[in-house]
Amino acid sequence: MTSPHTIVFDLDGTLVDTAPDLITALNYVLDREGLPPVPMQSARNMIGAGARKLIERGLEAEGRIVTPSDMDRMTADFIAYYAEHIAVESRPFEGLETALDHFAAQGHRLAVCTNKLEWLSKRLLDQLDLSRRFAAICGADTFGVQKPDPAIFRETVARAGGEVKASIMVGDAGTDVGVARRAGVPVIGVSFGYTDVPIAELKPDRLIHHMRDLPAAATSLMTPLGSARS
Repeated sequence: MTSPHTIVFDLDGTLVDTAPDLITALNYVLDREGLPPVPMQSARNMIGAGARKLIERGLEAEGRIVTPSDMDRMTADFIAYYAEHIAVESRPFEGLETALDHFAAQGHRLAVCTNKLEWLSKRLLDQLDLSRRFAAICGADTFGVQKPDPAIFRETVARAGGEVKASIMVGDAGTDVGVARRAGVPVIGVSFGYTDVPIAELKPDRLIHHMRDLPAAATSLMTPLGSARS
């Protein structure tokens, strides 16, 4: 048996395959600017640092630079469109709900720590009937800091009712590995997400290729019941 832990998940590219709807929203904005769409496959690795950064990367792909006021307008357009089309094609990764059931049955807490805006994160998870599974859902605007700043991780764990010393991060990109390292907790990388640097190169403590492997990977990093973490 292992002591109760808080399992903290990234959202985009970790819990949910959100790329189709995010890239559709990006291409909606680009089209309004008279620019061609970004292909789905190449745009997947632009995801993960929030809406503004996604648009910046989309513009960079076309060699376009815009003013800060134009970027503000485009970001607002993106968020408005995306909010209305947030779960058209986005779906949980295969095996996710079985893994979450396992953790819940073992008495572990679950939380979401994402660089997506909190209200968009909750809207997405609500529409996918996943919100009820998490003790906390925290985004880039919840505490005023983003990953890899460890404050967002610590505050997310606290809001979930857990302790940082008994927590694990699960994510798909450098911000997730970075926040875990800075918070002093182990991290599980998923290979099926969105990242411009392959997750294996970032050397997470465990690497999985399917959600079916998550429970065993997490258990291997947990403190045995009655033991203290060294």
